[in-house]
Parts: sequence; C-alpha cells; structure tokens
Amino acid sequence: MKNDCNIVVLPGDGIGVEVIDATLAVLDRVQARHGFKLHYDRRPGGAHHYKDTGNAFPDSSMQACQKSDAILFGAMGWPEIRYPDGTEIAPQLDIRVHLDLYAGVRPIRAIPGLPLPLASPRAKDIDFVIVRESTEGWFFARGRGTKRKTASGDEAVYDTCEISRKGCERLFDFSFRLAEARKKRNPKKGKVTCIDKSNVFLGMAFMNQVFHERAKLFPAITADHCYIDAFSLNMIRKPWDYDVCPMENQFGDITSDLGAGLICGMGYAPSADLGDNHGVFQPSHGSAPDIAGKGIANPTATILSAAMMLEWLGERHQEARLTNAAQALQDAVDSVFAAGRVKPADIGGNDGTGAVTRAVIEALG
Repeated sequence: MKNDCNIVVLPGDGIGVEVIDATLAVLDRVQARHGFKLHYDRRPGGAHHYKDTGNAFPDSSMQACQKSDAILFGAMGWPEIRYPDGTEIAPQLDIRVHLDLYAGVRPIRAIPGLPLPLASPRAKDIDFVIVRESTEGWFFARGRGTKRKTASGDEAVYDTCEISRKGCERLFDFSFRLAEARKKRNPKKGKVTCIDKSNVFLGMAFMNQVFHERAKLFPAITADHCYIDAFSLNMIRKPWDYDVCPMENQFGDITSDLGAGLICGMGYAPSADLGDNHGVFQPSHGSAPDIAGKGIANPTATILSAAMMLEWLGERHQEARLTNAAQALQDAVDSVFAAGRVKPADIGGNDGTGAVTRAVIEALG
C-alpha cells in the first residue's frame, strides 16, 4: 500500500508548461479529496534548454526519472531549434529507450458531449487503444542511419527497422492483459488486433508469427489481424469495432494522431509510455509554438494522462485511493463536456486553459 508518490514533472517547451501547470492544479484538488499525497520534482529539459545550455536533457533529470514513482510530461521540441544533423530535439524518445518503456498506450475514446467528426451515430461508441511498441521498429534507426556517399555527395540514406522476439512478446503480452482488464469493465470488449504489414516485410511477418504464438496463452481474448493500410481505412469506416491494437513504433506514431482526429483532436488524446518499472504520462500533442503563451491550450489531454498515471500507480501499489481518484478525474472531465460547461478554442469555442481547468476542479466537488 502506498499513499504518497514521488512524481517527476517535465513541463518542457511551449504549451507543455501551460498544460502541466493546469494539470497540477487539478491534481492538487484530487489528492486533497482522496487522501493521498503527490510530491512533485520539477526538472528541466527540452529544446529551449538545449538552446540555452547545449544539453537537451541533463543527466540529473534522467536520474530523477529513474528514481521516481511516475513521470508527468508536458511537451518537448521546437521546430526552429534542432541538432546539427537537422533532427528535432526529442528527449521523450531518449527517456523511452533509457527506461525501456516498450508499451506506448494511446487511448482513443469519444468524450461525451464533444462534436465528433464522424457523422455516424456510432461514433459516440469509439473506445479503443493503440499500443505502440516504443523501443524498436523504424525508430530503432534514430541515430543509427547510414549514408552511401559518392564523389558528388550523399547518394542514399538507410534507416533500419528492428523487430525482435523480446520486443514482440512483451508488446503482445501487455496488449492481451490490457484486453482482459478492459473486458472485465465492458463484456463487449476482449479483442486484440495485430496491426502490421506482414504481406511485405519479413520483420513484420515474424511479428505476426509471434502474435499468434502469444495469443494461445490468452484463450479468453479474441486474436485478430489487420494490415496497416486497411486499418487506416477502418479507423474512418468503423473505429468502434476495435479494442486493443498493438503495432510497430512508426505505425503507432501515425495512427495515434489519426485516432486523435476521430475524437476532436490532440487536445483530447492522453497517453502513457510504460515499461516493467517506470511510466511516463503525457498528452499526445506537441509544444504547439503557434499558440504557446496565448492561454488557449487545451489541458484536457494532459489531465486525462494524469488520470492514467493515477490508475497505473494504484494498480502498481494496490492502492484503491489512487484508482478511485483516477476514475473520479475521468468522470469529472466527461461531466464537464457532457454538460457543455466549456468549449475550448480547438473546437471553435472561447474557453482557454484556465476555464477548462476551473471547470474540471469544480466538477471534482
């Protein structure tokens, strides 16, 4: 049992700072009501920190992450601030690799009351989870790409995709266990769909093979399969048919953004990057330089990420106060939008960061 947790807070760049501050205010109300304590350890990192110091993520910040109970992350990166090789500053990717956060959990859930883009009345039933393998796949090539040079200059660049048995087994086991938990809450759930391109790539044919091997260990869960191109189509045609969808890193990166579009945008899309010992919780959006500092950033995705953090901590430490608080926080967000109490700027309204934050705090009671 655990009633106090050490949380490393990484605000980062742009609106990351704004949505983190909003979320901490909400968490203060939640912990006061549910009788536990979160100790915040605010740490530097990001593109502007790199610009000022030459270091995107200090060793002290990484060490704090290693020792923490959980990590609450805002956003890091800025288009005009880049490494000498032209790539953007992205310490979040370094954290995933360093802490072995192999399961990128991206819930795609329709929030009651929001004007969903799909016309079908079934759009309100959208509730599936993309599980993005976050340590290998095409992202394995980051920092490892090679160039073929000729006398006239660079001729070609090669990026290598890694698909390993270890990476596949733990991704699929995580996904089947998640499906089991979701089925307990909703008997209509209980399906895992492997998303790949196994008809073309040898690595993904191997991935598909491992998926069916692991599926035999979870006979109560339906094992399904879909190619990534067909899945992209089905996300528009019938997203309500899906439950848990594990896939390669890059595919998960792309489809989680598409999924966010189904539920009104990135401002409503939370996420978690989980390993066996650590967890990072952050909104799916980036630093949004175009709206940074204007007070209109939508904190909903970060607040829902904090609810995921509380649920994960509660399950990890068998602490009902934390799991109850997680559900209360999600319910508060749902009630605010279901009642039409706020309309953020990202869906055409005039309510800014502060208005959404205050509404959620009031809904918590």
